[in-house]
Amino acid sequence: MEKNSIKNWAVDDRPREKLMLKGADTLSNSELLAILINNGTQQKTAVDLAKELLQRINNDLAKLSKLSVKEILHLKIKGIGEAKAIAICAALELSNRRNATENKKEIITSSKDIATYLQALFQYKKHELFVVVFLNRANKILHREIISEGGITGTIADPRIILKKALEQNATSIILSHNHPSGSLKPSKQDEILTQKIKEAANFLDIIVMDHIIVSDEGYYSFADEGIL
Repeated sequence: MEKNSIKNWAVDDRPREKLMLKGADTLSNSELLAILINNGTQQKTAVDLAKELLQRINNDLAKLSKLSVKEILHLKIKGIGEAKAIAICAALELSNRRNATENKKEIITSSKDIATYLQALFQYKKHELFVVVFLNRANKILHREIISEGGITGTIADPRIILKKALEQNATSIILSHNHPSGSLKPSKQDEILTQKIKEAANFLDIIVMDHIIVSDEGYYSFADEGIL
């Protein structure tokens, strides 16, 4: 057994025991990460490794949430291998999904209702996703689906696919959304053209395009709120 295994630490220094006795909110970020890392090396404890990882990303948990397994490994922190990187990514993804669940509204009454939910789901993605939310006449969410995935600079959404899925869901209205990995919330000219194209096609099927929401870690932008839908 490695001498820096959490099991060999003094009881007061063990993050797991501290969490059990005092609650998760009493642990520092490095202590929480140390639980995921589990054990250190001959030279460093798990907490040391966690602190080194946090230092590499300037103690920015939002930045950590954006890292893939390969990117964590690319930091070349001795003691954090593939298994530990996977555990860290899985824990952060669970956190993102928990936030999304907490922010999900069954009935949409404003752009904020849907934007907060979508932002929690997709703000930390490093590539662009185009998502459509399908609703009924009562503005209740029927279904959410990723229509396409692109690179860092953009993605393409086919109006025919979107409307076909709307009919399959018996949706009477839809909300379009995509994320901007760059952080910018300003819609591009292509965003505006695509939105109008989908809106015009949807009109023929009596389906309403309620909004187009752009999300990033900076917030959200609503086409409807800005009066350009």
